[in-house]
Amino acid sequence: MADRLLGVAEAAERLGVGERFIRRLVSERRIRYVKVGKHVRISDTALDAYVEARTVEPVRTRRSGFRAAA
Repeated sequence: MADRLLGVAEAAERLGVGERFIRRLVSERRIRYVKVGKHVRISDTALDAYVEARTVEPVRTRRSGFRAAA
């Protein structure tokens, strides 16, 4: 099945950001995109890859206990 191509507005809505942010990602070439004539389209997998590459895993630290107040 072919990957769905999203417009800038649809991509912005999916990520929960503004259209300006998506356009900046495209202009800085920080996300994969397709040019269809003068229109920019971003595939579902490109958005998934962008999110996956920037996902930060939590760091778990063990607490050594509580200190007494001075």
